[in-house]
Amino acid sequence: MDHSGARAIFAHEMLLEQTGGLNERTGLDCVKTGSSVAGWNSFKELVASGRDLDAGIPLIEDDEAAILYTSGTTGSPKGVLFTHRNILSAAIMMAVEMRMKPESRMLHLMPLSHSAPLHLFLIAGTYVGAAHIMAPIFTPEVLLKLVSSEKATHFFGAPVAYLFTAKQPDIEKYDLSSMEYWVYGGAPLGEKEVRLVKERLKTDSLYCVYGLTEAGPSGTLLLAGEHGQKAGSIGKRAALGTEIMIADEKGNPVEPGEVGEILLKGEAVMKGYYKDSEKTAEMIKGGWLYSGDMARFDEDGYIWVVDRKKDMIISGGVNIFPKEIEELLASHPAIAETAVVGVPHPEWGETVKAYVVLKQPGSLDKIELKAFLSGKIADYKIPKLYEEIEALPRNATGKILKQSLREQKESV
Repeated sequence: MDHSGARAIFAHEMLLEQTGGLNERTGLDCVKTGSSVAGWNSFKELVASGRDLDAGIPLIEDDEAAILYTSGTTGSPKGVLFTHRNILSAAIMMAVEMRMKPESRMLHLMPLSHSAPLHLFLIAGTYVGAAHIMAPIFTPEVLLKLVSSEKATHFFGAPVAYLFTAKQPDIEKYDLSSMEYWVYGGAPLGEKEVRLVKERLKTDSLYCVYGLTEAGPSGTLLLAGEHGQKAGSIGKRAALGTEIMIADEKGNPVEPGEVGEILLKGEAVMKGYYKDSEKTAEMIKGGWLYSGDMARFDEDGYIWVVDRKKDMIISGGVNIFPKEIEELLASHPAIAETAVVGVPHPEWGETVKAYVVLKQPGSLDKIELKAFLSGKIADYKIPKLYEEIEALPRNATGKILKQSLREQKESV
């Protein structure tokens, strides 16, 4: 609130406890759903008591329109500044790619404070005149009930939403035949996960979208027919109106199989970070948005995200990507979840450390874990340090706070 300089806040009454006494601030107008309470005006009552007026404010495509705050895993959230052109470019892209039309019925269960549900579904659906179906919370049961009863045609959710729903024991009793586009993003779904979701939802219409808040989000798509052979990839072509390149440290395109950073260009890309020209210059260079995602493309041109650049470990001058190690450790039957980070080492610069959450607490066997990884990855990638913890630290959107893990004291 302080960073944005906001002068009014609109909140659902379900969230009043989370607003932290904002209604007590001087100069801030507070409006909520439901009836008025101390310090909060009722939105419904304000609308009912108002009158129609022509605001008379001309809008220009490149005027600043909105600020969305990134979740931030290493520091304070950053305000991503969008123009009207940025937002409409992202919305039109999605409307075209997902064949939205006036007859479409968009189901919203994800927070509309996030760029994908907001720009790619709410605004895109509104642009074509589609109907919107909204619920305040997500549960597998709510999702299944609303698809069945409201005949929803489009849904966007994180992979975990699909996996939870696929495990719903009574899924068979719901009619999901109206759904034309099951869309997910934020992380890929692997081959086994795709098979599970498609089987349980009885669909072949599963779509992956890749992007980041700063890009609109607009990036790449893995289409329904590509999931059979390329599940886990983010696709091979850029979304409508977007250019993509995987580049080395000098900004040159990499060869197939080589790891580089994903760069994006297009009219959906943010104007910049609000009140932070320095970070904007670090992120956007020569018209390209540097995503921070390290990836490679295969012989067929499909792109596979390797890891986040900021999470890369450099040990003895060699680059190590934690995601590869985490995926192997996660396949161990005793491990519930894991996170791998680099910690300081006096000789190698950094060494690999694994934090693990066990299904049976107190049963960590470091020697056995090292043996489990041996032969599956190069020896220098096998963690030298292990620590059992009750739960991985996460932010409000569920992202693992690796910086918090790096700052913890070392343990063998």
